[in-house]
Amino acid sequence: MPFQRIQPEKLSQSVVRQIELLLLRGVLRPGERLPAERVLAERLGVSRPSLRDALAELQDRGLLESRAGAGVFVAELLDSAFSDSLVRLFAEHDEALFDYISFRRDMEAMSAERAARLGSDTDLAVINTLYQRMEAAHQKRDPTEEAQLDAEFHLSIVEASHNIIMLHMMRAMFDLLHKGVFYNRQMIFRQRATRSDLLAQHKAINAAIQARDPVAAHAAATAHLDFVERIMNDFKRSEHNEAIARLRYEHSQESL
Repeated sequence: MPFQRIQPEKLSQSVVRQIELLLLRGVLRPGERLPAERVLAERLGVSRPSLRDALAELQDRGLLESRAGAGVFVAELLDSAFSDSLVRLFAEHDEALFDYISFRRDMEAMSAERAARLGSDTDLAVINTLYQRMEAAHQKRDPTEEAQLDAEFHLSIVEASHNIIMLHMMRAMFDLLHKGVFYNRQMIFRQRATRSDLLAQHKAINAAIQARDPVAAHAAATAHLDFVERIMNDFKRSEHNEAIARLRYEHSQESL
């Protein structure tokens, strides 16, 4: 018979499984600090020795890390998504930039569509709150805050798609963007006309998701990344033209 005796599970293993699921579902984020040991043990309803055993196992597996005098943190798992050598290649070749934008366009359009269909009321409220904060930052003309909220807005849509593979992949993509591997988002938000266009595009994405219109959400997200691609094409062309102009100028000065 294919039946086996049920073995009682140690409390520490129950804690491990709960934290694993929170990491997998993206509830606990890379770099996030866990509550203090006493508080966490109380919340989980386990003894502190059982909690310590669970945290030690998760640290051994590289999911958590202990920082002296600071506590226990979710490991920066995204750092290992791409090797340093590959990240340098990404940064040095424009081909990677435009493939990155293309990848984001496909994934974010799908995420927006799924968020409109599958997002909970709480998911949609989070997305809407972030959009409203973007509007406020736009009025303050703060490119740094706008760029940060832009990333949070797009990631909130990915979270609302409820696809854990997509979530972790897109977090890795935005981590590269945050580090400036492909381009500086603040550069885009410093341009007044561009900022207004971007806000209108985010408004369209938000409105479609709030209306639970998957087709409109997909189209709005696609149009937004098409616009970003055009901006980057124009910027790269401008850089190229400037480099040629400098060469001509330097050559003309040498000829004098």
